[in-house]
Amino acid sequence: MGAAGIPASEGGEPPRGAVRPSGLLDELGMASVVTDTEGRIVLWSPQAEELFGYTAQEALGQYAAHLMIHEQHVDLVVKLFADVMETGQSWAGAFPVRRKDGGTKLVEFRNMRLLDDRGDVYALGLCADQETVRRLDRDVALSTRMVSQSPIGLAVLDTELRYVSVNPALEQLNGVPAADHVGRKIGEVLPQLDVSAFETAALEVMRTGTPLVDQHTVGHTPADPENEHAWSVSLYRLEDANGTVLGVAGSVLDVTEHHRATVAAEAARRRLALVADASARIGTTLDLDRTARELAGVAVPELADVAAVDLLEAVVQGRPSTLRPAEPAVMRPLAVEAAGVPEALRAADPPGQVAHYAPERLVTECVRTGRPVLVSRVGPDDLARISRSPEAAALLGRAGVHSYLAVPLIARGEVLGALDLKRVGNPEPFGEDDLLLARELAARAAVQIDNARWYQDARNTALTLQRSLLPSHPSVTGGLEVASRYQPAGATAEVGGDWFDVIPLDGGKTALVVGDVMGSGINAAATMGRLRTATNTLASLDLDPAKLLEHLDRITQDLDHSIATCVYAVHDPRLGQCRIANAGHLPPVRLRAGRPPELLELPTGAPLGVGGVAFSTTTVDLGPGDRLVLYTDGLVETRQHPLDERLDALLDLLDCPDCPLEEACDLLLRTLHQPDNSDDVALLIARVQAPES
Repeated sequence: MGAAGIPASEGGEPPRGAVRPSGLLDELGMASVVTDTEGRIVLWSPQAEELFGYTAQEALGQYAAHLMIHEQHVDLVVKLFADVMETGQSWAGAFPVRRKDGGTKLVEFRNMRLLDDRGDVYALGLCADQETVRRLDRDVALSTRMVSQSPIGLAVLDTELRYVSVNPALEQLNGVPAADHVGRKIGEVLPQLDVSAFETAALEVMRTGTPLVDQHTVGHTPADPENEHAWSVSLYRLEDANGTVLGVAGSVLDVTEHHRATVAAEAARRRLALVADASARIGTTLDLDRTARELAGVAVPELADVAAVDLLEAVVQGRPSTLRPAEPAVMRPLAVEAAGVPEALRAADPPGQVAHYAPERLVTECVRTGRPVLVSRVGPDDLARISRSPEAAALLGRAGVHSYLAVPLIARGEVLGALDLKRVGNPEPFGEDDLLLARELAARAAVQIDNARWYQDARNTALTLQRSLLPSHPSVTGGLEVASRYQPAGATAEVGGDWFDVIPLDGGKTALVVGDVMGSGINAAATMGRLRTATNTLASLDLDPAKLLEHLDRITQDLDHSIATCVYAVHDPRLGQCRIANAGHLPPVRLRAGRPPELLELPTGAPLGVGGVAFSTTTVDLGPGDRLVLYTDGLVETRQHPLDERLDALLDLLDCPDCPLEEACDLLLRTLHQPDNSDDVALLIARVQAPES
């Protein structure tokens, strides 16, 4: 305001407490002149030297009116000066002044009375070249318009992160008037936003001076409280001319559309990834239950926090699936998956148990209409329609289920069941994009479920056929005690063509047969039935085993290029011998009293159906107490172990001469045949009984 450090002349002293003009006055080039009560100059700023041309030494102690004012204006100026000193009312105006060089300059003046620390009265005159003032007015106006008309939100915050000013664009973005910003912190103006990270970043900008550029934040403001918006925020530190930190300035740009496009693109990428994952994971087998579990596993947690797969019981049983209005749905839950929601697991319908779903249940509506059911925001009434019981509804309520979606499983135009989805931890409700994704997953899974269903039906048919073709024989026949087993392949594999037979012959003899038709399914079972019938017919002719296999070979060649392996043995209790012929089959095992089990060394021969290869008969001793074990390759062949290793394991298990035959059969199947084995097994054990005395 004054000119500290510029000594007064003998005519006057500067007022106590006067300081050098700084800050805005320096920026404006504003000159300051202080006079005493008589109008003599006691302070003369450097800007006054520049404006009027007089040095401080020349000006101090001079009467201001005589030094700077033209003669014709002196009386007016003296009067104005006297009024200011007498009344204390400031005065402002523009009039020409005289420069040292004799020139005249139009100057803007503001005069006011002031008191120093001792109470002495002085007059302060602030003056600036009118051209400079007009230029600054223009610059300020431009700056003001630039800020006020900017489409980007602009704000200044002090060192305590309280708003100092905001422009109209930020008013509009926040939905809060500018006056309600000033003096308040961001969290007070925008309580719906989590501003902790922003405030930490702003304090770091003030501390380091390093600007923060294009920091994205997401949330809600009073301008649009129902919809989420995204903003790009940049901050930089504000300092005065001396480097003192004043606060931070920031720009805020609404990037909601770009953010939504990015989110949509990311969601689309996740959907594609989930569909690709579903293609790889669903339908890896033809097992109905496993396929349902795979579908539920794919849906959680990417699409839902809880997923259940329910099929109509009629579909599982192979019957038409019709459901009339107001009729309960007889369903079989097959799978349920939940991501850390134990209450939802307890509320789910127990997998594997047939249940009657009430007509008003939403999943019942879904399978009855064949259309999805979407409840974006679940209320108490909705929980009752989602759940199987009031207790289950309470569990889902405690779990926090807030959104629900049921999608029908449709294949070949038939509704098979439904995919039931719930959200708990994921805060977003199900939307149209989720519905599209769920329908895509359901469509893919429905085809696999339908394939598994039809396969299961076909497999059951083939298994029924095969079992109907296998013999039922007495446990003792022709001096032989016999035990047998047929074990189908694992649930995901087709029925094979393995068979066994025990055929009583004339003279107390008995034929023992084990065979394996290559291939699987109904065709293999049917071929097996034909070969078994042919074997029974040929055995009644009392043919040599090799000759019988030759006839079977020709018959097999006529059965649509079928191939089969077979061991045919005839036991004669009077001779204590067994004549055996082999057509490409694994060798039988013989157990003799006091000796370890052994694989019989027989000519292997060619499989039936190859043709042109002779078969041979081998005679082996088989007396009282001895055992003969016939089996198919499904008992010993695996992909993980060499055949020799598995045959050694078979011999070790059979090294139990006192073990009952039924127990021996169970032991072999339990130990050697895995549940997921892709091949079936036929097993026949015969023990020679001692002759009756």
